Amino acid sequence: MTAFTYDALPGRVVFGPGVARTGLLNEVDAFGATRILLVAADSETDLARELCAPFADRIAATFSGVRPHVPVEVAESARAMAVGTDLVLCVGGGSTTGTAKAVALTTGLPIVAVPTTYAGSEVTPVWGLTEENRKRTGTDSRVLPRTVVYDPELTLTLPVDLSVASGLNAMAHCVEAFWAPRRNPVSSAVAEDGIRHLTAGLPAVAADAGDLDARTELLLGAYLAGSAFAVAGSGLHHKICHVLGGAFDLPHAQTHAIVLPYVLAFNAAAAPEAESRIASALGSADPVEGLRRLGEKLGVPAGLRELGLREDYADVVLEDILALAPADNPRPVTADALGALLRAAWAGTDPAKEIP
Repeated sequence: MTAFTYDALPGRVVFGPGVARTGLLNEVDAFGATRILLVAADSETDLARELCAPFADRIAATFSGVRPHVPVEVAESARAMAVGTDLVLCVGGGSTTGTAKAVALTTGLPIVAVPTTYAGSEVTPVWGLTEENRKRTGTDSRVLPRTVVYDPELTLTLPVDLSVASGLNAMAHCVEAFWAPRRNPVSSAVAEDGIRHLTAGLPAVAADAGDLDARTELLLGAYLAGSAFAVAGSGLHHKICHVLGGAFDLPHAQTHAIVLPYVLAFNAAAAPEAESRIASALGSADPVEGLRRLGEKLGVPAGLRELGLREDYADVVLEDILALAPADNPRPVTADALGALLRAAWAGTDPAKEIP
């Protein structure tokens, strides 16, 4: 028997098509909330107001100034609007959830989250803030949403390119859970099943954005991905992407989707059991090639250069990433090896051939 510690995270999950419109009132009522801070980006405001119609009189304030990577000034503005409220309700993607978490971090207010993407942040106690082009993250039980309402119908209008990027971001959570610092047999089992659901849902959503069954598969996979990541923690892949996002304001999901095959290629030989299980869940003999083929099929940008990143970016971030690289990464992270990984991810070359 393997000895391990598994910290099951508290939280209520309500999952199913239509549940946001039929069940959100009950979830809000469970907290006895009378003054609610609604957090929703401009693009999600109409949907959020529709969902909140049954308790519109309890929305004390609405914060719509959501920005990726949660700049400190955004967090401070949202916190100011939270004064006098007793619940934070967030409707939207990972940046929206992240903004709600920034409020909860300093106020202790409970969060009810209604995701509209496949970010997974809604089931993790991880928060992130960006200041002066540096993103810092932490873990705090106060930021873990108390209730998450997963409604696949809310993802039907998410454009295919964003659905794909967000779903592959969830895939990154699953893959990394196999070697993250707090990995254990439970989180690995959850991650493996998450990969299977994501692998089934991603191509189907790309082929037909209105396929509700495929959207349900994808959302279930994203929930499992976030759950595995929340317990196992973040590893090299997320350290790279968080530094890049903070330094260059890159789109979060697309950055994760591009970088993932390169980190997998870097670690695979040093983590043979993880490599085998990831390959099985992907339905591919070679997990790196399987991920690369999936990304190509889904139209993921070939390299970070397609996001507008300059070629010498590695020189700017190399030391920051090295300082954050986990000591127990399956393969030692040296400056030379990390530099090669970053250059290959920028160019979009074949990770199986370019990662030394």
